[in-house]
Amino acid sequence: MMPAEGESEVERLNRNFNEVLQEIRVTQTGVQILFAFLLTLPFAVGFPETSAFQRGVYLATLMCTMVATGLLIGPVAYHRLTAGRQMRAQLVAAANQLALAGIGALLLALAGSILLVTDVVLGGAWAVLFTGLSVVWLAALWYVVPIMRRRQLTKGPREL
Repeated sequence: MMPAEGESEVERLNRNFNEVLQEIRVTQTGVQILFAFLLTLPFAVGFPETSAFQRGVYLATLMCTMVATGLLIGPVAYHRLTAGRQMRAQLVAAANQLALAGIGALLLALAGSILLVTDVVLGGAWAVLFTGLSVVWLAALWYVVPIMRRRQLTKGPREL
């Protein structure tokens, strides 16, 4: 990111890190709620009646949620372990990478949740259809649209 007018490199790095932390706060809450729900699900009355496929989807979803949680909390641990060591540029870069990977893991966790629920409610082909549509929509919203917009903005006026 380009520094704002009159903004030093240190100020830009601090601003970028604060922006990443704000963004992570939004996703972290949702991931933690999903994780808590998934942790209680096996203790629900009807869980033993789920199919082997549904239990497999559940386990994969639980693990994706754990990975997303770890990746989204990662920048905080990185900051704590590097604070005061003049590593702000590395911290901002790592926080950005961890956040993007965490959002990817969250996409997979949400896909697994949709697949599990729709398989229980509708079964087979419908579950796959709704899950596929959900993944396409989230991937477009979270990745494709921002990347396309970024490319548009980085082209010169004659290239738009």
